[in-house]
Amino acid sequence: YDGHCDLHVGITSSQGVVYNYDQEGVHRDARGWEQCISIPLVQPDMWELLQQWDNLLEEFSVEEAWLPHRYEEQQHNCYTFALAFINRVRQARGGAALSKAEFTERFLLARTREASRYLRLQQQLAHSDVYIVPLAEQEQE
Repeated sequence: YDGHCDLHVGITSSQGVVYNYDQEGVHRDARGWEQCISIPLVQPDMWELLQQWDNLLEEFSVEEAWLPHRYEEQQHNCYTFALAFINRVRQARGGAALSKAEFTERFLLARTREASRYLRLQQQLAHSDVYIVPLAEQEQE
């Protein structure tokens, strides 16, 4: 990722399947998201929600709002899909809905900044005469 294009967003089931929305509708991808930024949304102590998560996600993903012809690049896209699901879960649990700006500020910015710093470091190391030696404990694993 070079920082010059939009990122694609999805919501993961408990089994690691990424539900995501684009101009072709909702996709359920078991692969292809290996280099994503993961943002945990559910705390481990939310046992009840964890038990319902997959059913809630599947039911949400088949709603008419996510049909292919409803996709609109700027206003009804993958980010809209993810945020709408998050807000549905929050409201069902008595929480307030988040705006795009609020969700971005509270959940995304810190993770994307961290990833950006990592990518810059990786690019700098790739273009220098540096060799990274694994620690002894990593060699044994």
